[in-house]
Amino acid sequence: MSTKPPDNSQPDSDYADAPVPGSARRHWFPIAVTKFGQVSALSQFLLGSTLGFGMTFLNAFLAITIGSVILQVVSIAVGIIGMRTGLTTSILARWTGFGRGGAAVVGAVIAITSIGWFGIQSGVSAQGLASTVGIMPEWAWALLFGLAITAVVLFGFRMIARVAFLAVPAFLVLVLWAVALELREHSLWELATSPPPGPEVGLLAGTGLVAGGFIVGAVINSDITRYNRSAADVVKQTVVGISLGEYLIGLIGVLLAHAIHSDNVTTIILSSVGWVGVLVIIMGTIKINDINLYSSVFGLLNFVSAVFGRTADRRVVTLVVGVLGSVLGAAGILDHFTGFLNALGVLLPPVAAIMVAEYFVVRRWRAEIDLAHTERILPETQPNWVPATLVIWVISSGIGFFVTWGIPAISSLIVAFALYVVAGRLGWVREVGRSATAEHARTI
Repeated sequence: MSTKPPDNSQPDSDYADAPVPGSARRHWFPIAVTKFGQVSALSQFLLGSTLGFGMTFLNAFLAITIGSVILQVVSIAVGIIGMRTGLTTSILARWTGFGRGGAAVVGAVIAITSIGWFGIQSGVSAQGLASTVGIMPEWAWALLFGLAITAVVLFGFRMIARVAFLAVPAFLVLVLWAVALELREHSLWELATSPPPGPEVGLLAGTGLVAGGFIVGAVINSDITRYNRSAADVVKQTVVGISLGEYLIGLIGVLLAHAIHSDNVTTIILSSVGWVGVLVIIMGTIKINDINLYSSVFGLLNFVSAVFGRTADRRVVTLVVGVLGSVLGAAGILDHFTGFLNALGVLLPPVAAIMVAEYFVVRRWRAEIDLAHTERILPETQPNWVPATLVIWVISSGIGFFVTWGIPAISSLIVAFALYVVAGRLGWVREVGRSATAEHARTI
């Protein structure tokens, strides 16, 4: 049984709670540019400099390689599900192990995490702009920047992709120029073979920094890949986007840390190249912060639909959430919640593992969700609760919180996958209650 597909004829609908139809699918390259922009943020410089300050270039290269492979495996697995069904992560979770109630919690975690980082990124950019450009106080820059990103997201994924086409190449050119100015007095060979300038960081710890730094982006990958045309496109864009982002920006950060014997390379670059530094800040923030807001909106839309059985206008939610995040960023409130947001991030890796295990291995609700793949419609009903999933989520997240050995995010992901497969084989993955799928949101 299935619901009638909604009227998504208006070009700005963004298919908030309906499968993306074939007519709206896009070539993989523009999506790869968006993915690369999401990975190659200013924070990637900080990650690279952290690795370089405590590792040799070779060990940092190995850490980036292993971490990138982990991220690509998770991103591709989740991304293929998103491509096939055409659904956002928050909606998809209802028929991939979580049910309506669990998916509401997933949506809330995604919304809070994404909007939190949206506000913090706006605040970080405002600090650089206020110190470099002046003119306005820091809070005004944060508010202006946040509202500008909100305006982009109001127009949906098509506008986000267009902005990425402008911001990503500009960011790369400006960054490479700024780095060239910093490294022109150093021998690349000497930098690549020199010992780490700071306290040593082990390979396992370095790999954990790389994998953990973008694991949330991998979990919500279906928000982007639902616009892909094939699994091959998902693989191509993921490999290109993540590899370029991790290697190009990350390894540059490693070299800079060796050159200046400090892990604070971002501030040094931005302060040494004047207006170029200003543009780097602007482009670097635009191309990641719009995705933060985009995923936050879909998480909130799913929460409202699952909990209250009501639909909401995507543009209205975008405006409200964008203004709220901008105001909080301007007030500096979110700076005090970084630890809280990092803690929430530990909850998301098991979500990806459970979704992948359900869709590809256990397949308890596979026949239902395949309607989104074959007919581009949502199932008529949905499971309300899946108790086994909630228990597995708690156990695996606890491992991420409290077990410090290894890579916490990856450990929790592996444990969640294994436990769900075992529970599925033993017949413990059962739904409790069923309800009608909420009506699709108004087209936009």
